[in-house]
Amino acid sequence: MHSVVARVTDRIIQRSAGSRAAYLAVVDAMIHRQPAQDRMGCANLAHAYAALPGADKFRVTVEKAPHIGIVTAYNDMLSAHQPYQAYPAIVRDEAARHQATVQVAGGVPAMCDGITQGTPGMELSLFSRDAIAMATAVALSHDVFDGVLLLGVCDKIVPGLLIGALHYGHLPCVFVPAGPMGSGLPNKDKAKVREQYAQGLAGRGELLQAESAAYHSPGTCTFYGTANSNQMLLEAMGLHVPGAAFESPGTEVREAFTRQAVRTVLDIGQRGTRFTPIGQLVDERCIVNAMVALLATGGSTNHLIHWVAIARSAGILIDWTDFDELSSAVPLLARVYPNGDADVNQFQAAGGPPWILRELLSGGFMHPDVLSVNAGGIAAGGKSAPAVSGDPSVLRPVSAPFSATGGLRLLQGRLGRAVIKVSAVPEDRHIVEAPARVFDSQEALLAAFSAGALQQDMVAVVRFQGPQANGMPELHKLTPPLAVLQNQGFQVALVTDGRMSGASGKVPAAIHVTPEALAGGPLAKVRDGDIVRVDAVAGTLDVRVDEAEWAARTPALCTAPAATGFGRELFANFRRHVGGAEQGACTWL
Repeated sequence: MHSVVARVTDRIIQRSAGSRAAYLAVVDAMIHRQPAQDRMGCANLAHAYAALPGADKFRVTVEKAPHIGIVTAYNDMLSAHQPYQAYPAIVRDEAARHQATVQVAGGVPAMCDGITQGTPGMELSLFSRDAIAMATAVALSHDVFDGVLLLGVCDKIVPGLLIGALHYGHLPCVFVPAGPMGSGLPNKDKAKVREQYAQGLAGRGELLQAESAAYHSPGTCTFYGTANSNQMLLEAMGLHVPGAAFESPGTEVREAFTRQAVRTVLDIGQRGTRFTPIGQLVDERCIVNAMVALLATGGSTNHLIHWVAIARSAGILIDWTDFDELSSAVPLLARVYPNGDADVNQFQAAGGPPWILRELLSGGFMHPDVLSVNAGGIAAGGKSAPAVSGDPSVLRPVSAPFSATGGLRLLQGRLGRAVIKVSAVPEDRHIVEAPARVFDSQEALLAAFSAGALQQDMVAVVRFQGPQANGMPELHKLTPPLAVLQNQGFQVALVTDGRMSGASGKVPAAIHVTPEALAGGPLAKVRDGDIVRVDAVAGTLDVRVDEAEWAARTPALCTAPAATGFGRELFANFRRHVGGAEQGACTWL
């Protein structure tokens, strides 16, 4: 085991000793209860099974067959989740072949950041994760299941499902993905049209044509953002059938993976051969394996929020310092857009997650001796991976990585703590020092760009975008104009207490700044013209202002007009109680 990985894991284990022990005690108590058919009242059981077909009702009540619950994020609006419409029938058919029964326990909301990007609906995005977690818990609260299949793919959906499932940690759980859409217009070409549109060089019709050619059919988007990073991390955690992440929807292979998931959840149930409840599977080593996989593939920065919350759901305490230290040692093995030109289908063709996991295990960067839903452990998928990368421009071995270090850095200094994704940023942009241009909303920055008022070296400070302020929306709309300015030769960086996910591209972006401006964070003291230094080499985030002047400054109040977006008042309670980004932006702690 690599010394840094071992050291960080040991530190997490020690830090989490008390909370993890308390969590496992609850899981153990739940495991040792009687089965639902013997434990629950007759009226309770009658209600639970009233809608089952007669044969299934006899099977589960008299024969006491294993009973599988499905929690699904199906809707037919999101391309990534539309394929789930057919899954319950497949699951029931496969379960019946093994004398088991199935019920859809509940559905969870699933919103698309691509649809809500730059609109008031985006304010609900991060908070939807906790709503999904609670909806998962509500579905499982009926407490009649022997195992659970979790159907979800995209940004907040997988973390929400996982958080909810971990609050029922006595249950064996398997995630069942749906796969990516086929390759369409290359992501790089799509980004070029966006930049042309931002400059007025392309019309709305051209932009819509390009976007529709990129996002064109059922399945996840093909760039390596949060949704596809989710799938990589689930494979690294041993929560998928090996190799299931990136097989496209509607194929015979995809259905075979779904049927194998049914057999797997039965096998890891209490009446199976390898009882593996999710609360025991997701331990400190499992969480570190996910962190390593994220860093080795240049995955989404959203997971520096989500995986903190996921870990806490299992009594495990991690922070951004852990990510940063791992990143100093974990090699970058993948180049997938926005960290390269390839999409996830090319990533899969080159070897995909099984190839990555095999390389990381062979290099001592992942813990091999962890629980998994698979009989062969997390190494099982690697046995089918090609001996060498199918495309060295997409995947490289640990012996010859794209970079000796991972794609994420922790920044800290007078402006707080932030993270930056450097895997896609040219090395000559890893340090930007320039005058600040301060905005209290992304709309204000976009207006200044449209007016031609940003033709200069600058660090764009976009504040009052944290979870307490407005739900911490992703600020993808800023990427095209900032990229245009960078391409024009200006030194440009972004500093914000908001989010950028995996799509900041080649523009250096110090994001998730904590404490956020609304909570008294130092971003509220920055003024236009202050010299701000974003230094991903030294890991610093500073402002060049005299100490006495800085101390005397009164934090600015947000000048952006009060939002009146959909659901804003409904989610006001989330904003009042949410924790900071580094604490996982949780509303339930």
